[in-house]
Amino acid sequence: MELLPREQIAFQRMLDTIRRNYERFGFLPVETPVFELSETLLTKSGGETERQVYFVQSTGALAKTEAGSAEGLPELAMRFDLTVPLARYVAEHEHELTFPFRRYQIQRVYRGERAQRGRFREFYQCDIDVIGKDALSIRFDAEILAVIHAVFSDLGIGKFTIQLNNRKLMRGFFEAQGIADGERQALVLREVDKLDKRGADYVRETLQGPDFNVPAEAVARILEFVAVRSTSHADALARLEALGQGNETLARGVAELREVLELVHALGVPESDYCLNFSIARGLDYYTGTVYETQLDDYIQIGSICSGGRYEDLASHYTKSKLPGVGISIGLTRLFWQLREAGLIAGSDESSVQAMVALMDDDALADSLDIARRLRVAGINTEVQMEARKLAKQFQYASRAGIRFVVLAGEDERARGMVTVKDLVREQQFEVKREELASSLKVELEQARALAGR
Repeated sequence: MELLPREQIAFQRMLDTIRRNYERFGFLPVETPVFELSETLLTKSGGETERQVYFVQSTGALAKTEAGSAEGLPELAMRFDLTVPLARYVAEHEHELTFPFRRYQIQRVYRGERAQRGRFREFYQCDIDVIGKDALSIRFDAEILAVIHAVFSDLGIGKFTIQLNNRKLMRGFFEAQGIADGERQALVLREVDKLDKRGADYVRETLQGPDFNVPAEAVARILEFVAVRSTSHADALARLEALGQGNETLARGVAELREVLELVHALGVPESDYCLNFSIARGLDYYTGTVYETQLDDYIQIGSICSGGRYEDLASHYTKSKLPGVGISIGLTRLFWQLREAGLIAGSDESSVQAMVALMDDDALADSLDIARRLRVAGINTEVQMEARKLAKQFQYASRAGIRFVVLAGEDERARGMVTVKDLVREQQFEVKREELASSLKVELEQARALAGR
């Protein structure tokens, strides 16, 4: 996704907001290489994902392959998500890490997507995970939801709802309907997932048809079950209570969801911002407990803007240690594109350059450079006009570039030890002593940030 500078600034601010909130909750940064061994990446991939992997081959290795001295797939491939690299990383550094290991990772990933609007072959993912050694308390599942809430509250992109479910609850319910085999459960869920697009009649006919042969009574109960949405914290607890104990798997799922809900409430997440949604599955073969999806209330068509869940063992392919975890991922590139298309976000009104020193004449260049140096030392991002030209042209340049403050130091100002500052947003100007310029601009910038809610 290529952006113009103002849009790139807006994107970068979203990325910084996500990073800031991850760090507020005590998550530590990790980066892994773009390239991983092909055998590492393909260990846990399959189907469509494997067909989207970009393999990497140097020209030297390629020549060897063509000569017949090397066989099989290229040694290296580009990561297609951040989860498989995390599994390899934790297994490799297991004895150097402190558990529970709280990590965030914000990096690009690469997939061979079919060219279409809103789908990108290179995009940012923003992940957090808590990894335990041997066991991990369900309490972390509630904390993850609180992180989601903090991130999207701070992003300020509209009212959102975090929907949660538990895979054990779903498995237990399907077992009670006579659908005990895990593979068959996955196939049934795949059909249930078509509810929004194809409607209840289609799902009912398919499940009762010859390919599934699910009894009509069981299908009716399934459709009723996946339609459950809670409306408040008390309603969520009541709906869990109404499920009863059922079988052992269902009972564990109910107990885990109840504990997560109670802790989310204790963490201060407003009950209007989360709810139960018994239709959420999130890839049956990977997640084993709590699952999350987040949607913008007024833009449901955008789909999930953040998802994730609990898994039983992160790195079983790379270590004998049991490493359970819980985490979420925000696909920032696609989210930014969707928000821009929906008119919810635009390019930044301001540049990352906070001030520009105009150049009145070439003889004043050294003085202009000195003013800029002093502003930069004070922490103010400053550009200098390196060629003298008409002031109208310099103001026009600053305006189009989104630079708010233009500093002028003509011959008269220099003689009096003053500078003139023109505020292009308020269309006002003021004089200030040269030695007070930096502190004065800092006050102006702080007031501007406060008014913008940043």
